[in-house]
Amino acid sequence: MSRAFAPGHHPLGVDLRNAVVADADDVARLLCELGYPCDLDDAIERIAAILGNDRQALVVARRDGAVCGLIALDFMYYLPLGTTTCRVTALVVTPTAQGLGIGRALLKEAERRARTGGAARIELTSGAQRTEAHAFYRACGYKDSSVRFVKLLGA
Repeated sequence: MSRAFAPGHHPLGVDLRNAVVADADDVARLLCELGYPCDLDDAIERIAAILGNDRQALVVARRDGAVCGLIALDFMYYLPLGTTTCRVTALVVTPTAQGLGIGRALLKEAERRARTGGAARIELTSGAQRTEAHAFYRACGYKDSSVRFVKLLGA
């Protein structure tokens, strides 16, 4: 296992570890909370896809034995900079665990893994409507950078 995908040490009584297929029910619930419909079978497929890709990671946060957050990472070669970028593709903390430092711990873990994995930078995108999340990211040292355009590709 690459050092970028090995778990780190975390305070706050939070256990951060790589997700496994057995976490599918929690992953499905958290993705639904984030606004992305996901049932148990979908979550199993998504976790398996990440586990089968050495350029991705899915980390879950547990507090008092219960999964209360997750962060997903994608390491990609970024042609304009000629180096690796780590992209946060999902970050969610349950409403009852928000404000306890779990989101910050997940971001710090992502940053640690990005550095260890040789990434020159870390980036994330966030829906325009998520103003509270934007304030959180800015408070964690992230800067507004660019505008993203998306076009859905149908069949």
